[in-house]
Amino acid sequence: MHDTRSRFNAITQWFETLTPQTLGQIASIYSPEASFLDPFNNLAGIQGITQVYQHMFDTLTAPSFVITNSVVQDQQAFVAWDFNFEIRGRTMLIQGCTHFVLNTQGLIIIHRDYWDAAEELYEKIPVLASLMRFLKRKLTVQR
Repeated sequence: MHDTRSRFNAITQWFETLTPQTLGQIASIYSPEASFLDPFNNLAGIQGITQVYQHMFDTLTAPSFVITNSVVQDQQAFVAWDFNFEIRGRTMLIQGCTHFVLNTQGLIIIHRDYWDAAEELYEKIPVLASLMRFLKRKLTVQR
């Protein structure tokens, strides 16, 4: 058995310092059977999860995570984060959180990201921004 709080500290440190070079350490972070779910991906296994991070490095400039808060209980944690990156010369920030569950070896078995793709991403893309504002106005309760 492992000290869960220390293990989550090591995991969050890995995320905050993640680079294409440290991506090679992923087997010490994720279980081979790990599942990964976010607004765009639903996959399992280290190979698929590695591809998500490799795609991030291939398509974005200077991607980085800053852990802003965490709550650890037993074998799971909720971790709040800021994801900073540049795309086409534009600086972007996505705020979200992740639910992690560890297996008995202290490896991530479940990784589920929660963030609002509409507010955090679509509303910041010029072509989609006006459509998103229109939809928001139509769906907002008037008081």
